Amino acid sequence: MNWVESLQMAIEYMEDHLLDDISIEQIAKYAHSSPFHFQRTFSILTDMTVGDYLRRRRLTLAAQELATSNSKVIDIALKYGYETPEAFAKAFRKQHNLSPSNVRQHIGKLKSYNRLIIQMNLKGVEPMNYRIVERGSFKVVGQKREISMQSNVNGNMSAIPQFWNDAHVDGTNDLLFKLNNGEIKGVLGVCVDKESKGRDLSIIDYWIGTDYIGETPQQLLELEIPPSKWVIFEVHGAMPEAMQNTWKKIMSEWFPSNSYQHAEIPDLEVYSEGNPNSSDYYSEIWIPIM
Repeated sequence: MNWVESLQMAIEYMEDHLLDDISIEQIAKYAHSSPFHFQRTFSILTDMTVGDYLRRRRLTLAAQELATSNSKVIDIALKYGYETPEAFAKAFRKQHNLSPSNVRQHIGKLKSYNRLIIQMNLKGVEPMNYRIVERGSFKVVGQKREISMQSNVNGNMSAIPQFWNDAHVDGTNDLLFKLNNGEIKGVLGVCVDKESKGRDLSIIDYWIGTDYIGETPQQLLELEIPPSKWVIFEVHGAMPEAMQNTWKKIMSEWFPSNSYQHAEIPDLEVYSEGNPNSSDYYSEIWIPIM
């Protein structure tokens, strides 16, 4: 089964169980992926989290039922996962800009989020520059923060950009460039699956660090990156758009047209010195493959 088919199977599982309390582990199993990498891939491709998709689809169906049936609002709320009519009405208004009673009175327009279907389009005319290397294990030193994937689709909302801003303000970014003495030249952004059982699977560790050889400086933490084969993509353009666009092309074009699979160790985003707002800024994406 190829990558696209696996992802579609996970989507079909979500659709078949919209009225059930399903977990990310159950969903990811149908994509033959870890929960962490499924959530990350889904978010990159769709610009929304798995939780967003489930909530939008449930509220779309709830709106249809309100408009076409005589079921009580409280029964519809319970059916679609809301314990009280008040909680249902709040979520409903946030999506549709209408109240459930407005729908019953046929007032206003509803917003419909349709089921996702993965389609292969004719793309790839614009070339992607990449190379493949093999590296042994290496050490990253830096700082880390816990980040919620539910509120940070593709890292483009508040927590990760705030972390980078803090690293520039407090001098961490400059320190990491000075310490950088490993093979990877630049400062790294690294998403790490925490892998502990019984935790919120939407929580990750996000690192800002650098490839470093030597004793870890006292004020920094260290992260060991396992040996792997890596595919390295060039990224040209201003941040964050250039990085986000390249991620989308990797997931929607490169992986579906290649036989490689993700090795499920941390990806690396490599930021060079220079002005990240410049149209000719250079950065890289490192993805472990097998």
